[in-house]
Amino acid sequence: MAEAAFTQERAQAVLENAGHPSADLLSFGENAVFAAGRLVIKVGRGADLLDRARREVRTADWLAKHDVPAVRSAESEVRLVDGHPITYWQRLPESLRPAEPADVAPLLRLVHALPEPDFGLPPRDLLGGVERWLRLAGDAIDPADAAFLRARKDRLAAAVTDLVPHLPRGPIHGDALPRNVHIGPDGPVLVDLETFSSDLREHDLVVHTLNRDRYGVPAAAYTSFTDAYGWDVAEWEGSEVLRGARETAGCAWVAQHAAANPAARVEFRRRVASLRSGDATVRWYSF
Repeated sequence: MAEAAFTQERAQAVLENAGHPSADLLSFGENAVFAAGRLVIKVGRGADLLDRARREVRTADWLAKHDVPAVRSAESEVRLVDGHPITYWQRLPESLRPAEPADVAPLLRLVHALPEPDFGLPPRDLLGGVERWLRLAGDAIDPADAAFLRARKDRLAAAVTDLVPHLPRGPIHGDALPRNVHIGPDGPVLVDLETFSSDLREHDLVVHTLNRDRYGVPAAAYTSFTDAYGWDVAEWEGSEVLRGARETAGCAWVAQHAAANPAARVEFRRRVASLRSGDATVRWYSF
């Protein structure tokens, strides 16, 4: 049986069944994120993400214990409603400005100095969602493109296991981009903790080279990030492998929206064509 599409309407219905009929949608991506008074409520795509949701809440509590500026959980219990995990968070004050790459670096330095938590973090399974995202795309994408991404995923997953890191392994955010940093009155705060992992610290740095090269972040902003962090991951010989894995995941992630959104189909075709041609200069657009 095909998986039911996760739409904004579906997420809203789940939230109503959870007792929050008047919540306002803030964003829709891997989760549907709603505001309800002093709470932010996240609705996950499916029951298979329940363990991840539980780990995200535990991660938030662990970061609070270590005084890392990050979003705080509002409820330790994760609810499963109509097959969707629901988590509750303290709503942050209004953002003062968009975060810049340089805002991310000090937070990463704090995270990268942390010991392992007692509940255990998984490896960064960067490519683990590729198959699910392609499956959700169904007939909306060319089967040859799906096959190309599957083969690329397998090749890069094997190459990642052979990398020799420059930095010590340990806790990472896993998706450490400016969009996951909130600038409040007390400074930058980490949000979206669901990808927290224990793995190569370089994962948190390579995303910024991709932001510069694919998403139009100015070179000066990238330099401000590397200066604030204290090292440029582009100097590391494994950088291109991690970047390739991230690009593969980013391409497949857009595919899951292709069935319902024509703009996603256009962006997917742009991304997969650039990967097929090996052109690292093709601009990608956030979706």
